[in-house]
Amino acid sequence: MDATAPEWGKAALVTIDVQVDTLDGQPLEVPGTSAALPAMAELCAAARSASRPIVHVVRLYLADGSNAELSRRELVRGPEPVLRPGTPGRMLAPELLDGPSPVLDDRLLLDGGIQHLGPNEFALYKPRWGAFYDTPLDAHLRGLGVSTLVFAGCNFPNCPRTSIYEASERDYRTVLAVDAVSGAYDRGLAELAGIGVHLLTVDEIEASLGGSARGA
Repeated sequence: MDATAPEWGKAALVTIDVQVDTLDGQPLEVPGTSAALPAMAELCAAARSASRPIVHVVRLYLADGSNAELSRRELVRGPEPVLRPGTPGRMLAPELLDGPSPVLDDRLLLDGGIQHLGPNEFALYKPRWGAFYDTPLDAHLRGLGVSTLVFAGCNFPNCPRTSIYEASERDYRTVLAVDAVSGAYDRGLAELAGIGVHLLTVDEIEASLGGSARGA
């Protein structure tokens, strides 16, 4: 038996940093994120259809840079707001959502709270690259009975990959939606496969989630 095999009836979708400021033409533009948005949107729709939880993990940078990584503090302190609370750029990309974009509750998120965005759909703030570092994500997922995490989102080399390693350290079965993440490259994907991450397309994940929903 493969101990890493996804348990689709206990899966949750985690999107990483898919916010307006990371899209094409924006201050923290990450090449490939806008192009992957349709696949991300399809994956979110599949998770909703299968009644599986979705957690949208976001960044919020204070104007003084005090909660940013050392490598980004100069950028964050600059004249152009980057993922700053209260600005449109910190909002989730609307394509991810089912209906009008809810306004992120900056204070709740910065204080370590979890914001409900819809049925079984949540937002959560992370202060560093990884989604589990100093966040309530693990406790939240355990409370929902989740054993399997499907990852999608912005800039594979940094936040998605770090979050996947953190998930593996916590014994989650992990899946990366390879066509719903920006910045992926062959060697990095091979390294993830080497630690038991399942590399699947959105179509493959959608079929598996659909099967788990029909069998529930």
